[in-house]
Amino acid sequence: MIARLRRMFPDPFILILFATVCVASLLPASGSFGVAINALATAAIVVLFFLHGAKLSRDNLLQAVRHWRLHVTILALTFVAFPLLGLALSLALPRALSPELWEGVLFLCALPSTVQSSIAFTSIARGNVAATVASAAASNLLAIALTPLIIGFLTKAQATGISFSGIWNIVLQMLLPFVLGHLCRPWIGAWAARRKALLAITDRGTIVLAVYSAFSAAVIGRLWDQVPLGSLGLLILVCAVLLVAVLVSASYVARAAGFARADQISIVFCGSKKSLVSGVPMARVLFAGPHVGAAILPLMIFHQLQLIVCAWLARRYAAQTPIMEAALTERT
Repeated sequence: MIARLRRMFPDPFILILFATVCVASLLPASGSFGVAINALATAAIVVLFFLHGAKLSRDNLLQAVRHWRLHVTILALTFVAFPLLGLALSLALPRALSPELWEGVLFLCALPSTVQSSIAFTSIARGNVAATVASAAASNLLAIALTPLIIGFLTKAQATGISFSGIWNIVLQMLLPFVLGHLCRPWIGAWAARRKALLAITDRGTIVLAVYSAFSAAVIGRLWDQVPLGSLGLLILVCAVLLVAVLVSASYVARAAGFARADQISIVFCGSKKSLVSGVPMARVLFAGPHVGAAILPLMIFHQLQLIVCAWLARRYAAQTPIMEAALTERT
């Protein structure tokens, strides 16, 4: 039995994520405990970005910002390919889900990339972390204007504007710590470079806290009770198809365009994510009260799927990298 589980879940971190989902379903964080969990998750995000800022050299950061082909590719996957895939599914299978759930799926497809999990998975997979920071931040900033336009085009919803609070949180919790960490690099850069284990713990700890916090909110809000079990199963399947389609498309595009392996990893992980942090406040603005739950539900499901699948994928990339580096060394 244990051997079978190891074959199904080669990365123990996936089992940790499943255990986190179970704990959140049985013991969701609420009240003062929920406040403490949210504060802890925020602190983990701040530490994560501070350490990555301190670790990255100035030359690598400038090179990442100037890497316009990579950024355009990621943004095209996020705001063009993803919405078109969702629209194609909704047109091909209109009766598979209710109109409200399809609207939620299309809303999911119009959202920006995540920041913290894209960074964490790119780091675990040994990809271009600096480029991921730049692309994920640009994705969330552009989403202020692009997401309402895209969802308005796809669903003909009336977009009345997007709150800037989510963007301000991105600045305070992610971009500012990253900049401060980079400014402190002359004093702590060498220390951060030697503490790879600390960065790994921060990466994984941030993801675990995000899973627990997100699932706790779903359980407390009773989102899972708003749709029948059959519809929930079909919705999970639709989200899984979307995730696989985007991951395959991102990998193919990255290789076909001739990007280096580190850039390919950045494209795969940053181009395939959708942000729960940005999505929830946007849903409250774009959708009427009764429809907010249906709009958020696909995002909640997709969010969990992307964390679980990408945790396995990141470890797979990390395991393959030394082999490929050795092969390149032999050729040269």
